[in-house]
Amino acid sequence: MSIKIYNTLNSKKEEFKPIKKNKVNIYVCGPTVYDDPHIGHARSAYVFDVIRRYFIYKKYKVTFVRNVTDVDDKIIDKAKKELKGEDLNSAVKKISKKYLKTYHKYMDELGIASPDKEPKATEYIDKMKDFISILIKRKIAYISEGDVYFDVKKAKNYGKLSNQTFEMLESGARVTPGENKSDPLDFALWKSSKEGEPSWDSPWGKGRPGWHIECSVMSSDILGDEFDIHGGGIDLIFPHHENEIAQSEGAGKKFAHYWIHNGLLTINKEKMAKSLGNFISIEDILKKYPSDILKVLFMQSHYSHPVDFSWERMEEVKTAYNRFTILFQKLDKKPSKSTKKGYDSINKFKKEFEDAMDDDFNTPIALRVLFDMVKESNRILDSDQDNKMDILRYAKETILELSGILGLSFKDIKEEKSDTWVTKAIAQREQYRKDKKYKDADEVRKTLEAKGIILEDTKDGKTTWRRK
Repeated sequence: MSIKIYNTLNSKKEEFKPIKKNKVNIYVCGPTVYDDPHIGHARSAYVFDVIRRYFIYKKYKVTFVRNVTDVDDKIIDKAKKELKGEDLNSAVKKISKKYLKTYHKYMDELGIASPDKEPKATEYIDKMKDFISILIKRKIAYISEGDVYFDVKKAKNYGKLSNQTFEMLESGARVTPGENKSDPLDFALWKSSKEGEPSWDSPWGKGRPGWHIECSVMSSDILGDEFDIHGGGIDLIFPHHENEIAQSEGAGKKFAHYWIHNGLLTINKEKMAKSLGNFISIEDILKKYPSDILKVLFMQSHYSHPVDFSWERMEEVKTAYNRFTILFQKLDKKPSKSTKKGYDSINKFKKEFEDAMDDDFNTPIALRVLFDMVKESNRILDSDQDNKMDILRYAKETILELSGILGLSFKDIKEEKSDTWVTKAIAQREQYRKDKKYKDADEVRKTLEAKGIILEDTKDGKTTWRRK
């Protein structure tokens, strides 16, 4: 079965057909590095990490590009506040470097793979100027008092990504004080410099590029004028991605074939954002939960839908996730590599998983399949099948393989150890039970539980244990 993707550009689900056979080029809008990342950033990064992992699983050669905006009004404002008194050019560099390092740190802790390429806006200034010059030469952009603006009315099919007409767009368009554009819908390609702010020389005077131009330039430079997938948050559809299309096509480029947008993360149905003061940092989460718990929360919703966060939901996810913990600690930690034979009862789950992921990366169904596999494994474990351990090893191997596509590491699941004090306590409890000293046996159980050890008595009379 081929992969089907909901393409925002055409507002429908389409079969994925790569430009080059067995290759897929993906560009995703990355962070503006001016503060610590919150779990809304984590959700977007995770969505495209899973998409990338699944393409690799399907034997595609993937080139994954995620940009960094390292010069921006927000970064400049943060530099003024956090490094007050320092030279602003130097302060901006320090702020962007500091928060990019923080972003990388938390992506690593979440187990989200690094991009193949991570271009920074400041590394592409010259190429942005060349791109802008092409648009001016084509008379799709114009110079106005040191600024350069894109003439939206000259763009073909402007609004096709966001499904908006000029009439709809004009109703809310405004000219901000200080802007020198001819039409409220026009957007800046180059901004003339303000005193003390980072700036670069250009044919139009000292200044810096607008936000939208950087992605058009970086994506085409690394992936070519025509590439497979462009991604980002749903909040970027307009104006950022709409403007990317306009300026790229205006420069004669075919640009991206498929547009994938992830839903936002909300708290009490309100968008999570630093400007609203309702954000939860990745650090806040990782102090309380392993990264897998956050990922399971994310994958319970389709990538295109919003995720509403609450601490109560995190606890519910933790309870569900413990089903993996309990199963794995009943089995050998490492699946037997000698198990090469597949089993129909397990392979049917693998097909269901792939069918779900082929259908626009449907992680809620894929996750349900993993939990169904845990349920089936527990059933087999309690059965009298002669070859049940072979089946269970294969089941665990399959669970680990498929969950790896979803970025689950299970690194928090502690491997069962032969701790002398635990085994001695269990042996003592067994003796109490043989002697019918059930109250004493129960006290041993309670003591172990207080120390984080959970006992489970199996049907065949054995006692297993796991850590909370």
